[in-house]
Amino acid sequence: MFKLFLASLFLLATSLAYASDNQECGDFTDIEIRKLRSEQSINLCQFKDSPLLIVNTASNCGFTPQFKELEQLHQKYKDQGLVILGFPSDDFFQEENKEQDTAKVCFINYGVTFTMFAPVSVRGSDAHPVFQFLNKKTSSPYWNFYKYLVSKDRQQVQRFNSRTKPMSSELTKAIEQALNDKN
Repeated sequence: MFKLFLASLFLLATSLAYASDNQECGDFTDIEIRKLRSEQSINLCQFKDSPLLIVNTASNCGFTPQFKELEQLHQKYKDQGLVILGFPSDDFFQEENKEQDTAKVCFINYGVTFTMFAPVSVRGSDAHPVFQFLNKKTSSPYWNFYKYLVSKDRQQVQRFNSRTKPMSSELTKAIEQALNDKN
């Protein structure tokens, strides 16, 4: 009888874990995206109830050194719930031709530990679905390193241009407010 109880308890726990891992977000984050230089894809739904800072990046841009401050932001706010998501893009002709070279810039040159995805388009009709949503809420990025701060409930999107440094008071205040919002 006890073995049957343990088996039932195990099945229940497994079912609950599976259900929580496969929850639907009901918003633009319910999407699988392949990570940079990886076979692994992740569903952004796993970041439900966390504010997101989404950035379109490029490896050969005058703003590429912002990776350093983006990593500082990640280290400063990750334990409070901020999720930074980097999307390399060649829409402005400043991304490496090979994904392995993009990964080298991010991971080796700048020590990025926040999530980076495989290169995507961020503008126009072929924009990745994440950027289609962001572009409708605000506007398309005019250059690399535009930053989109998305609220926990996914209802508000604040857009910061390339010149806004990641550790600027403007952006850090907005992040702190997004982290403290009860929505």
